[in-house]
Amino acid sequence: MKKLGTFLGVFTPTILTILGVIMYLRLGWVVGNVGLTRTLVIVLLANSITLITTLSFSAIATNTRVGVGGAYYMISRSLGLEFGGAIGLPLFLSQACSVTLYAFGLAEALRVLWPGVPVQLAAFVIVGLVTAIAVRGAALALRAQLPLMGLIAVSLAALAWGAFRHAGGVPDTLVPPVAPTLATPPAPPGFWAVFAVFFPAVTGVMAGLGLSGDLKDPMRAIPRGAIAATLAGLAIYVLVPILLAKGASPEVLREEPLVWAAIAPFGPWLILPGLFGAIFSSAIGSILTAPRTIQALAVDRLAPRFLARARDGGEPLGGLIATLLIALTTVLLGDLNTVAPVVAMFFLTVYGMVNLVAALESLSGDPSWRPAIRVAWPISLAGALACFSVMFLINPVAAIVAIALEAILWVALERQERRARWGDVRRGVYESLIRWSLERLQDHPMSARNWRPHVLVFAGHVEQRLDLVRFGTWFSQGRGVVTVCELLIGDLLTEDFRRRERQSKISAMLEREKIQAFAEVDVVREIVSGIVDVSQANGIAGLDSNTILLGWPDDPSRLVEFLAAVRRLERLNKSVVVGRIQPGLIPRKRERRSIHVWWGGLQRNSDLMILLAHLLTRNPEWRDARILVQSIASNEHMRAATEAYLNKLMPEIRIEADVDVRLRQEGVSIREAITQGSADADIVFLGLDPPEDESKHLDYVARLDELASPLKTVFFVKNATLFVGELVQESAADAVQQLKETQKAAAGEPSAAPES
Repeated sequence: MKKLGTFLGVFTPTILTILGVIMYLRLGWVVGNVGLTRTLVIVLLANSITLITTLSFSAIATNTRVGVGGAYYMISRSLGLEFGGAIGLPLFLSQACSVTLYAFGLAEALRVLWPGVPVQLAAFVIVGLVTAIAVRGAALALRAQLPLMGLIAVSLAALAWGAFRHAGGVPDTLVPPVAPTLATPPAPPGFWAVFAVFFPAVTGVMAGLGLSGDLKDPMRAIPRGAIAATLAGLAIYVLVPILLAKGASPEVLREEPLVWAAIAPFGPWLILPGLFGAIFSSAIGSILTAPRTIQALAVDRLAPRFLARARDGGEPLGGLIATLLIALTTVLLGDLNTVAPVVAMFFLTVYGMVNLVAALESLSGDPSWRPAIRVAWPISLAGALACFSVMFLINPVAAIVAIALEAILWVALERQERRARWGDVRRGVYESLIRWSLERLQDHPMSARNWRPHVLVFAGHVEQRLDLVRFGTWFSQGRGVVTVCELLIGDLLTEDFRRRERQSKISAMLEREKIQAFAEVDVVREIVSGIVDVSQANGIAGLDSNTILLGWPDDPSRLVEFLAAVRRLERLNKSVVVGRIQPGLIPRKRERRSIHVWWGGLQRNSDLMILLAHLLTRNPEWRDARILVQSIASNEHMRAATEAYLNKLMPEIRIEADVDVRLRQEGVSIREAITQGSADADIVFLGLDPPEDESKHLDYVARLDELASPLKTVFFVKNATLFVGELVQESAADAVQQLKETQKAAAGEPSAAPES
C-alpha cells in the first residue's frame, strides 16, 4: 500500500470535516441571533478548545509513533487498555453511526432539488457509495475528496462575491417572506445555547488522526496537517460570519437556513454543490476511520480477532464490513435524533481524554516524554476540562449517558485484568504523586495522633504462612503499607536467580489470594543480621516500616535468634510482634470471636496491643469480635483502682472493650492465671520484654513457649515506637492521672499486671 503524506492523509480529511453542514445551514442563524461580535467570540472560544486538542495530540504524535487506531491508539498506550477500550469501543460505534448521520443529512439536502426523493432509500445508496469508494483504498477515497474541496472553495468565493454585491442586506424579493404573526415572538436563545449549536462544527480536528496507520511519516504529518487544518478552519469561520453579516439582515439570517443561496450569485447553483460535497466528504472520512479503529481494538484483543483482518495493502476489510453493517442497520432505524447527541458526546470524551493524556505525560516527568511540540500541562488540562464542560453545555442528558456507558465498559475491562505489553503514563503519574507526597510528609513529622502501622512481615515459605501475612494486612487495616519478606540464606551471586523466581511467585500468590501487600525476597548471610538489615532498609523516607511481624518458628529454639533481633530493632524504634497462629483461624460470618488483651500499663506495651486489637476489629473478618482487656492486681485496692481506671480509659480513647481485672490468687502463677482467663479466646495479646542479657534469652524463650502453648492464637508485642504510652492516650490524661494518684495511695504495692 502506498503511504499517505501530510496534505492528502491529514490536512484534506481534517479541513473537509471541519467545513461541514453547520457552516452552510447554521452559521447564519448564529449570527442572526447573537450578532457578529458575539459570534466571533463563540468562534474563537470553540476553536481555542479544538486548537488546544490539536496541539495536545500533536505533542503525543511527535513523542511516539502513532500506530493504527488514531485516538484509541494514543489513549490505550498512555492510560492502558482499560481506558483505551472504554473510549475506543464507543468511538468506533460513533464513527460508524456518523456514516449514517451524514448519509441522512445528504439525503435531506438532496430534497431541496428533488423534493420527492425517499430519504431512507437515498441514505442506503449513499452508504453503499461511500463504502464502495473506501473498498478501493484510503488513497483513492482521499483523492476523491479533492474535487469536493474545490466545490467548497467555489461556494466560499460565491458567498464573498455576493456579500459585497449585497452590502447592506439581501433584497426581500430574494428570500421567502416571513409569515406575519400577532403572537409575541419567541425569546432569542442565550449565548451558551447558540454556542452549543455551533460547537460541533469545529470538532473534526481528529479526522486525519484516524488514518495514522496509513501515513508515511505520522510523527511529521499529524502535527503539520492537523495544525494547518485547524488554523485554516479558524480563519474561514472568522471570515464567513463577517460575510454573512455584511450580506444579509439579522432577520433573514435567523429565518432562512439556505441564506448562502440568497446571498451568492446564481442562487443555489454555486452553494448546493459545496454543501453536498461537505456532507459527502465527512461520510467518506468516517467510513475510512471507523474500520481502522475497530482493527486496532481487535489487534489488542478488545474486539473479535477477525476484525483485525486486512487485505493485501493493509486495508482493514473486517472492520470495513463491520462498519457497513452497523451503518446500514442504523439506516433501517430511521430516526437518529436520539442517537446523534450521544455520538457527539463520545467524540468529545475522546478529545477530553487526549488532552488529559498530554497533561499527565507532562506532569509525570518521565524521561521518555520528549515531544517535538511541547504544550504546558495547564493548557492541556484546561482543554480537557473545557471539553468535558462543553459536553454538559450542549446536552447534559446525552453527556451523562455517554460517560455512564464508558464507565461501565471501563469497569468490565478492569475486571478482566488485561495486561498490556507496553508501559503507560500511569506509572509515571503515580511516582510523581508519591514524590510530591513524600516531600510534603517531611514538613509534617509523624506524631502519636497520626501514627499507623507499616508492617514488614518476615515469613519463611510464604505459601505456608498466609495466615501470618493476612494478620499483617489486618493490623494495617488498609491504612499502612504491608511488605511480605522472605529471606534466603546464602550469597547473592549464587542465589539471585532463585531470589527473582521466588519474588515473582510470591507476588503472583498475593494477587491470587487478593492480599494487598508488596513482595520482597532478600539474600542474607544469617537470620539475625538479615532481619535487622532488611528492616533498616525497608521503605522510603517517611514511609519506612515501623512494625515487624514475625511468625512462630517450627523450632522454638529459633526464638532465641528472634529475641536477639528484637533488642536491635528496638534501637531502630521498630515495634516487634511475634505471632503463634492457630491454623484456619479466619472467622466465618455470624461467628462471634473474642480478642483478649493483657494490660500491663500504657507506658509499656499495652497501648500498642490495644491499638492492634482495635485495628483488627475494623476489618470485615473481625468486625463482630469482642475485645476484653484483662489485668491482674496484687491486692483488692489495686484491683478496684485499675478496673475503675480502665473502665474510664476505654470510652475516652474511643475503643469498645470490656474490662476484667483479676485479683491474683495465692499459689497461682501469672502463666496459670492467663491460661485460665484466655483459654477460650481466639486471639490473645501479651507483652514482650526480652532481658538485655542475651545469655538469659534461652530461659525467656522457654517461658514464652510455656505461656503460648495452651492458647489458640497469641501475639507477643514489643512496643518500640517513638510514642510509647501515647498511641491511644491523647484524650486520656485525666484517667492516667487518677491511676497515678491511686498507686501512690496504695503505699507503693506493685501491680501484678503481666508483662512477659
